[in-house]
Amino acid sequence: MEKTSENGHQSPEKEVRVWCDGCYDMVHFGHANSLRQAKALGHKLIVGIHNDEDITRNKGPPVFTQEERYKMVRGIKWVDEVVEDAPYVTTLETLDKYECDFCVHGDDITLTADGVDTYHLVKKALRYKEVSRTAGVSTTDLVGRMLLLTKNHFKQGEKEYEVGKDALLKKYKDKCISGSSQLGQDHTARSPWTGCSQFLPTTQKIIQFSDGKAPKPNDRIVYVAGAFDLFHVGHLDFLEKARSYGDYLIVGLHTDPVVNEYKGGNYPIMNLHERVLSVLACKYVNEVVIGAPYSVTADLMEHFNVGLVCHGQTHIALDVGNIDPYAIPKQMGKFMLIDSGNTITTEDIVDRIIRHRIEFEQRNQKKEKKEIEVYEALQKVKLAQKSG
Repeated sequence: MEKTSENGHQSPEKEVRVWCDGCYDMVHFGHANSLRQAKALGHKLIVGIHNDEDITRNKGPPVFTQEERYKMVRGIKWVDEVVEDAPYVTTLETLDKYECDFCVHGDDITLTADGVDTYHLVKKALRYKEVSRTAGVSTTDLVGRMLLLTKNHFKQGEKEYEVGKDALLKKYKDKCISGSSQLGQDHTARSPWTGCSQFLPTTQKIIQFSDGKAPKPNDRIVYVAGAFDLFHVGHLDFLEKARSYGDYLIVGLHTDPVVNEYKGGNYPIMNLHERVLSVLACKYVNEVVIGAPYSVTADLMEHFNVGLVCHGQTHIALDVGNIDPYAIPKQMGKFMLIDSGNTITTEDIVDRIIRHRIEFEQRNQKKEKKEIEVYEALQKVKLAQKSG
């Protein structure tokens, strides 16, 4: 990196190294957007990830193992380095060890089990910067969706873009006291940081997540399609494998009603707009088809100049009329079943939540109660500053 000096000569510019850290459990587009913003503040992004023991002690049990979380963050396109087993409280020694100029975190609050701000040391040293948290998603909310088995997270028609009203703190407290398992779901009783509100998709957000690169004339284009719900390590390994068979990877994402038709229950857990950004954040993905047809058509193959269509080892449900959705690419000799070596599915992730339902309910309640207490304290400080 170079810059022009006053005498007109080119001189090397210092590389700015940015530090982020966290649990990164059930990595979603909110995590990815935070890392995207952090990367924009420097040249290299180093991400520290806490181990399972520290997370369990300070927040409650993580859904993903530390090895799974390490791999997921390495798969995000804006991440340059991953530091495993990062300390739960960010220290100046940690920043210096990895030659980072400052630490970046979202504008929510992160506390230890003792209620200590995990960033108080770097904040005091003025080596801390904030980026905007992505509204409408949190790990707490996603866990809540699975526990409740509702379909509130995907809506069609006039309610598709509906946004919940602001949190009502009294209702929140009442639900904390009653021990309701609906924490993180009911937008009338929510923490201002992890409560559920409908995600608002914009073209600008999609542009920010997209790499914006068209395929080169001689690129072999690979196409895969599916739900890619609760984007996880199974998806990541599959996409890496699919990408290895070509130069440019396009992912077709099915609509919520289509996914619900072949998966049933309250699937998909994440709605189409959320799934688009989660997949776009993956470093192996070049382009996403939003609302792709369930059956791969000849028009789709021709339009994107697809050289190969891939599918994993999971079951392929037939389309309406008992039609094989991959009949066309098979007839063209452009279809391949691939084995990523990873058998984890979205259903497995949901099963983890259900099997440990009580633990995760308690984690959600504890986390949101602590957050609302801090939020109210901050509001009192702001009020005092204004009146003073």
